[in-house]
Amino acid sequence: MLADTVVSLPSTVLPPLAVGFMGLGTGYLIYGPQELFHYPKRDRGVNEATGVWGIWMPGFMQFVTGILLLLGLSLFGNYTSASASHTAVYMAGLAFTAYGVHWFAIGWNRARGLDARVNLGMTIAFTLISILGMMVFFNAKDPEVGGLFLGLTLIYVADLFASIKADLPGIGDTAERVLGFLHIGTGLWLMYLMFAATLNFSLNAGLPL
Repeated sequence: MLADTVVSLPSTVLPPLAVGFMGLGTGYLIYGPQELFHYPKRDRGVNEATGVWGIWMPGFMQFVTGILLLLGLSLFGNYTSASASHTAVYMAGLAFTAYGVHWFAIGWNRARGLDARVNLGMTIAFTLISILGMMVFFNAKDPEVGGLFLGLTLIYVADLFASIKADLPGIGDTAERVLGFLHIGTGLWLMYLMFAATLNFSLNAGLPL
């Protein structure tokens, strides 16, 4: 009978972490230089171009990663303990999903040139989720991903002050440049994590991750 049908999916040690790392890292490497060096100078065309990249790379790729992690962990149970602790996978799923959706908003707002001051509350929420990520991954003895969440925490603290640039241009401009520096540094670290995850899962390279 249809009611007796059981969906059974194979377990895997291959969570799609590299997809999320690649998406967020690319977004940071696009946004960071513009924020740090103010090049290219922001205008309608630049806003639209960076907004589109923001929606699709850090937005869509992280969202897909987060949904796959949460479904695999909570509904299908197909992530084995060899891939990561359930606590760490749950945190990764939460983070990738939340960051992905918020990048949909960031990219859309940038593309349309909308007021960044409304980001103030967002930066507080995402500072807190970044701190939560540090707590989980450092406790799980994963300093490489814990370090990523440290970078994310610093990013959202800087973004808090950058978001009020329209009212406090001196502080806001400095914070925006700091934000750009942090985006570039964290983006490069994400590229390492993407390489490590891919090489470890495909070639058993044993890189720290």
